[in-house]
Amino acid sequence: MNAHAGSKFLPRRALIGAGLLLAFAVALAGAGRLTGTGTVTLPAASAEQSRQLRFADRGDGAVVVIDTEASREIEVLAPGHDNFIRGVMRSLVRERTAHGVSQDLPFVLSRDADHRLLLSDPSTGRVIGLDAFGSTNAAAFARLLNPKDRPS
Repeated sequence: MNAHAGSKFLPRRALIGAGLLLAFAVALAGAGRLTGTGTVTLPAASAEQSRQLRFADRGDGAVVVIDTEASREIEVLAPGHDNFIRGVMRSLVRERTAHGVSQDLPFVLSRDADHRLLLSDPSTGRVIGLDAFGSTNAAAFARLLNPKDRPS
C-alpha cells in the first residue's frame, strides 16, 4: 500500500467539526423560524377592497369563479387559459387537503391600502402576495376583483 493513500481522506476531527457546524446552522435557522427572530415582515395594511371567491371545477375542464357574497358566477376560466390562476389555486387546494379543510370555503382576494394584491385562505392562514409574480400575473387576479357584471 502506498504511504500517500491515507491522505485522501479528511481527518476525523474536521468531519466532526463540519457536522457540528451544520447542526448549529440548522438549529439557528429553526429557532429563527419559530420565534420570528431575524425575519423581516411588512405591517399589514387594511384592505381597501376585497372579494370572497370560490373556485369550482366543471366537467369540461373549465373553472367557474363564484363571488360567494353575491352568490353569483363572475367568470369562467376556459380550459387551457389563465394558467397562473389555475396554478395558484391548485397549490392552495393542495394545502387545504393537507390540513383537512373543506374545499367549499371561500378564498379572499383583496387590494390593501398599499395597493398590494393579496390572495388569502382564511382556513389555513396562507396569504400570497400576487404582485411578487409580476404585473401580468397579478392582473389576471385583479380582473377578478373588479369583474364585468355577468348575467346571473
